Amino acid sequence: MDKPNTTYPKLLMEKSHKYRDRVAMREKYKGIWQEISWNKYQEKVRYLSLGLMELGLKAGDHISILAENCPEWIFADLAVQSLRGISVGIYPTNSSDQVKYIIAHSQSGFVFAGDQEQADKILAIKEDLPGLKGIIVINMKGLRHYTDPFVISYDSVEDRGCAVDQSDPHRFLELVNQTKPDDIAFLVYTSGTTGPPKGCMIPHRNHIKNIHGINGIFRFTDRDSVVSYLPLCHILERSISVSIPLVCGYTINFAESIETVQQNIQEISPSFFAAVPRILEKMHSTVLIKLQDSTWLKRFMCSLFFPVGVKVAEYRMARKRIPLYWLALYGIAYFSVFRPLKDKLGLLHCRLLMSGGAPIAPDILKFYHSLGVFAIEMWSQTESCGGGTGPHHEVKPGSVGQPISSVQLRLAADGEILLDANSVFSGYYRDPEATAEVMKNGWLHTGDVGRFDENGHLYVVDRKKDIIITSGGKNISPSELENDLKCCPFIKEAIVFGDGRKFLTALIQLEYENVGKWAQSNKIPYTNYRSLAGNKDVYELIQKELEKVNKNLARVEQIKKFIILKKELDQDDEELTATQKVKRKVIEKQFQKEIEEMYRQT
Repeated sequence: MDKPNTTYPKLLMEKSHKYRDRVAMREKYKGIWQEISWNKYQEKVRYLSLGLMELGLKAGDHISILAENCPEWIFADLAVQSLRGISVGIYPTNSSDQVKYIIAHSQSGFVFAGDQEQADKILAIKEDLPGLKGIIVINMKGLRHYTDPFVISYDSVEDRGCAVDQSDPHRFLELVNQTKPDDIAFLVYTSGTTGPPKGCMIPHRNHIKNIHGINGIFRFTDRDSVVSYLPLCHILERSISVSIPLVCGYTINFAESIETVQQNIQEISPSFFAAVPRILEKMHSTVLIKLQDSTWLKRFMCSLFFPVGVKVAEYRMARKRIPLYWLALYGIAYFSVFRPLKDKLGLLHCRLLMSGGAPIAPDILKFYHSLGVFAIEMWSQTESCGGGTGPHHEVKPGSVGQPISSVQLRLAADGEILLDANSVFSGYYRDPEATAEVMKNGWLHTGDVGRFDENGHLYVVDRKKDIIITSGGKNISPSELENDLKCCPFIKEAIVFGDGRKFLTALIQLEYENVGKWAQSNKIPYTNYRSLAGNKDVYELIQKELEKVNKNLARVEQIKKFIILKKELDQDDEELTATQKVKRKVIEKQFQKEIEEMYRQT
């Protein structure tokens, strides 16, 4: 594939000229969806960029963005890039210490803060950040009485830029034309599962190149629409809400919050829905629990038709012709069961559902196929600039597909997945040693272990460092077992251990809402999560679910013992990343006593 000779600010100019008053974004305000045209999108970026120039932003400077998903997040991102600056996303759920680390490490001169809560985080640590010049606050509600000159309103920066634009209307275009494909567009900080977050430098050229490669699978057009709800500082959402629309021209709809995503999806009914596994697992478990509480007739119909859905899903995933008999049965199943379920999930008009960011259980994806939603799993990394693999034609359960057209991929002798350096990141910011560890002889060493089948479909086994080697020498992928366990609607999280041991054990976190409903139905009193976790009936419930999983596993893979965690895993306690991925090493250390207890009870 030819390397694209453009940048994201240049693509914005191109799309605003092409689409003008067509809708680029929607945002819900006071219960009404407000529309933003491509022209308005470009104007907002133009004014903000010129305002930042007036504040002294120069090429190569860094500005952080600490806010929930909103149009202003994207305007800030493109405004910084238009000056050949580098934007740095920060998770809005991060603590003050985590925010301080990223601002300091990225050497950001300014920070965009979403509201008073985020501004207060920065004000509390500003004395420890001598390089920080100011906080640009998007929503000034609650901050009008602040007299600290460090706090600058977003609107005032826009106003300054508007004044520059009126006096010099060609200035912005001149700036955009100076942007170069090999410039670093933005930094994406890794989730820090194995240590302090590292800043991945993402150049325009390679990211745009991979967007074109990905679109060989997605086949987006300007008629598509998506919902923006995952954190914009993550490479997945950054691609879906910022980069791909600038390449393909589709419409972004901003969810009001993570809590209202389901409602917003129903209102928008997007044509494409991307999610991390935790979101899809939650939607799946909610359906199963609600079915248990429904009438006997609905339960009977689901038990009758779900096997039909699975059978038809297998034909569809393999792109095989569906026999007339199964097609007729599925037609009845679809209109009586599956279509209403799709509608309630907000996926009625969804032509493609994509899972990424972490492995997902094949049965979860098969469930969505059963409903009539074409669901796929893809694999990529932040370091790979979003380039990786995905199903081109056939969808194989457990596989993440084949390499997209923009990357070259091969396996090392030990099975580690390697990507050609011509399509990946430019290295870790201010960390040449870490860069040298992963970039060797022109290949990115991803740290993931995989295998190819006879048709070139990639199966990701696990993170290289997470593979368990039992005392008997058996290699086991914990993520596969954990995903099997998380298919159970009563299990939110499972962490499997057994490295150097005779058998496997697991720490289990309950799906509090679902187990609570089960307890109420069975007249089991409880007050909070901890009381449920310590209940013997709940332990027996999880034991039965574990036995179901063990039946389908080889003896050496079976989980012999488990403990239900007495608390829910929390990002604030450093147990989860901002995208809800488990920090395995942290948990192994924090719950060492409980793990050792399971191995002493032999």
